[in-house]
Amino acid sequence: MVRKLKYHEQKLLRRLDLVSWEAAGGSLAEVKALRRYRLGRREDYVQYKALARTVRALARRLRDLGPASAAFRARCAAALLEKLYGLGLVNCRRSLSVCESLSAAAFCRRRLPCLLVKLRMAQNLRHAVTFVEQGHVRVGPEVVTDPALLVPRAVEDFITWVDASRLRQKVLDYNQERDDFDLAA
Repeated sequence: MVRKLKYHEQKLLRRLDLVSWEAAGGSLAEVKALRRYRLGRREDYVQYKALARTVRALARRLRDLGPASAAFRARCAAALLEKLYGLGLVNCRRSLSVCESLSAAAFCRRRLPCLLVKLRMAQNLRHAVTFVEQGHVRVGPEVVTDPALLVPRAVEDFITWVDASRLRQKVLDYNQERDDFDLAA
């Protein structure tokens, strides 16, 4: 027999359900992905899973079209592959088989902090998320403070430091590229 919890114990354990903890927190794979990619919100990962599932279903439907609609299938498959390649979710535009293996991790790898690590602007994802949240990074002309931003291939080359960022000044000092005019300003 278990004793009744006191008021302060109930208050501490109000949000924790010890009986059905698996249903409340999601699967173990989901928790691992949240940690690996430093996702702040679980809803983002759920949305990425839903998008990946939709793309896989669309690829399966295109694959299963009959031979009478071969021209339509080729046109739609090319459009889908071009869209996914432009977003950076697939590496090649050859066949629909790459679309059928699309996962939520592909969406996670296109987030801004992951690309900062890939471009070697940050040592790890924790620092990259911090840099983005503090406003040190811009994509094109806009300063980005949301780490959930998905960056397409076309914009990937325009990820830079903000001009007034202390990190940019440190990098320029380290590379001995800082301009004397910037010192006066």
